[in-house]
Amino acid sequence: MVRIKDSELGKKAVLRGITMSPYKVRRVLDQVRGRTYRDALLLIEFLPYRAMIPILKVVYAAGANAKNNFGLERAELYISNAWVDQGPKMRRFRPRAQGRAFPIMKPTCNITVFVKSK
Repeated sequence: MVRIKDSELGKKAVLRGITMSPYKVRRVLDQVRGRTYRDALLLIEFLPYRAMIPILKVVYAAGANAKNNFGLERAELYISNAWVDQGPKMRRFRPRAQGRAFPIMKPTCNITVFVKSK
């Protein structure tokens, strides 16, 4: 369990219900954690993974929240904490032979990104 101070709670962004495996998102998010805001945006933009699109949106949103709600400069921000949680699985059914149905579980995930000033 990660402990977050009350003063840091507003400097975050959360994206919920992404139809993607949390393992695939975590692979990209591990490379971003601890980097400066601008370095993270540059790195994410050129990664060859599909998970970079929602992560880019969350990092942009976290920077915008820190700027608009707390008056912090984006150049002084860094990604202090970031994690991916597993969301509910979407259940779909594929028709099979002799009238049977085979369940397909489509995973979803929630991305949380915290930023801090240097």
